[in-house]
Amino acid sequence: MQTKRTVFPNKLLPYLLIAPQIFVTVVFFLWPAATAFWQSFLRQDAFGFKTSFVWFENYRRLFADPIYINAFGHTLIFAILVTVLSTAIALLLAAAAMRVLRTSRIYSTLLIWPYAVAPAIAGILWWFMFNPSIGIVAYMLRAMGINWNHLINPDDAMILIVIAATWKQISYNFLFFLAALQSVPRSLQEAGAIDGAGPVKRFWTIVFPLISPTTFYLIVINIVYAMFDTFGIIHATTQGGPARATEILVYKVYFDGFIGLNLGSSAAQSVILMVIVIALTAVQFRFIERRVQY
Repeated sequence: MQTKRTVFPNKLLPYLLIAPQIFVTVVFFLWPAATAFWQSFLRQDAFGFKTSFVWFENYRRLFADPIYINAFGHTLIFAILVTVLSTAIALLLAAAAMRVLRTSRIYSTLLIWPYAVAPAIAGILWWFMFNPSIGIVAYMLRAMGINWNHLINPDDAMILIVIAATWKQISYNFLFFLAALQSVPRSLQEAGAIDGAGPVKRFWTIVFPLISPTTFYLIVINIVYAMFDTFGIIHATTQGGPARATEILVYKVYFDGFIGLNLGSSAAQSVILMVIVIALTAVQFRFIERRVQY
């Protein structure tokens, strides 16, 4: 069966329809990326009065800087924890929502709400709850003998931003997992039950392989989210501290560019971050996608 082809009365009409999207992509994505790439080869003073072309000097200094290398490690730990936790918890909640028939819509709506919260607001909410002076969670932890203080303890600070970033992303993952689980034919699960497979075995041998494309997509999206979209959370909670213990790559780009006014180094860091994300995505599509069952 052939798909009916759409014929436009005017040859210019298709280009006019996609012109707004092309304009947004060029102005807000391609142009800033090209500008950052060019600026990464420059060195200029904070006021922009003097600029010199230094080739790869900004990149060489970055990889010789122990602070930047530490930021790599913080980013790796943060991205892995956020991706694993947000994906696993969302899958668990989606599976639970599928089992609740009468109140599934209310249950789903309540779980979706956090996605509408801005990252900075999400960070502030968790900062208040874990604040060592006024936070209810910090008070409960002290009652259990845990001396929580993310202002001076690097491990506590990392735990705080991981919790905030994970909570913010669970709703997004939940939406996709719920839709994927609803698309799994019940007949397959019933056939597994007839063969004697328990609920857990049916899930891992029947359901999970069928939703593997969604899982693969969410892994890619969550890694990109952890490396790019968590700036607001970190800025609102720890601001990279204490002692740069929560300074991931995207926050270091901001700190060096807007606070330190080292524009060339900041641009080089943004280019490296973009290359890392592209490489990670390519590796995932090249190797992990082989195990995805479409």
